[in-house]
Amino acid sequence: MDDAQLTSHGVLYEVRHDTRYAYETSVELAYHLAHLRPLTIRRVQACEYHDCRIDPAPAHSSSSVDVLGNVRLYFSCYAPHQTLVVSARSRVRVQAPADPDWDGSEAWEFVRNRLIYRAGQPGERAAQFAFGSHFAPRFADAGDYAAPSFPPGRPLLQGALALMHRIHADFTYDPASTEAHTRAPQALQLRHGVCQDYAHVMLSALRSLGLAARYVSGYLRSRPPPGQQQLVGADASHAWVEVWCPANGWVEFDPTNNRRPADDYVRLALGRDFADVSPLRGVIRGGGGHTLEVAVRVSPVGTQVTG
Repeated sequence: MDDAQLTSHGVLYEVRHDTRYAYETSVELAYHLAHLRPLTIRRVQACEYHDCRIDPAPAHSSSSVDVLGNVRLYFSCYAPHQTLVVSARSRVRVQAPADPDWDGSEAWEFVRNRLIYRAGQPGERAAQFAFGSHFAPRFADAGDYAAPSFPPGRPLLQGALALMHRIHADFTYDPASTEAHTRAPQALQLRHGVCQDYAHVMLSALRSLGLAARYVSGYLRSRPPPGQQQLVGADASHAWVEVWCPANGWVEFDPTNNRRPADDYVRLALGRDFADVSPLRGVIRGGGGHTLEVAVRVSPVGTQVTG
């Protein structure tokens, strides 16, 4: 590490996430939902400060916490406006997750069978993430793609690691190839996309085998320490995957960067796919067309950031 604020409790980051919508005509009425406060996760991450400023000031705003710990901000604007600016500032302390017990990982078939519902028996909470979702459905081609990484008897985490490596090798990072509404079946066929597509394909592949996996949205450290390579997806929202393993709980994999997330990742929200955890979404009346500008910076406290 460089001279960042690194202690036994991790690295303290300053996170800046700015979103600006400019509309062709006035928006008369708007309702928005935001996921912009980073998560607090035991032994991995603590959000020590968060502030979100909205211009124009909303007429009403409120927040709530869902069952996964995501903080959801709701706000509404009743006055006509042609721009919307949402500026979130957070301080988050992060340390690398502990390495999983690779040798203790159960065979993937055992985990799949454990997730199957049986009448009269308690179900696994993780089983809800073995079902398909809008952006990451279960489909035959995804199961066929996953199969070489999961031969009979292979430990689950070894299979997930092999699948991550294959997605990284088989796909080309190409921001011009897909859009925000692209689903896993199209991304798997294209073999091009961005981090959201990589994550959705990995989710569909795992779920199509009957395994539980969920979507993680967050950020990457904007500038790497000296001598380390810049990660793909820095300076923007990023996405990766968690796989459920009974012996280890939820274990993270980043197929875009072909690595396990460490202390240079900030976790923002968890869900079934992007639709659950979009940083900002809403319903408006009026506005016509619009342009969108998003800027993200994640810097260790004490490091000067320009731009």
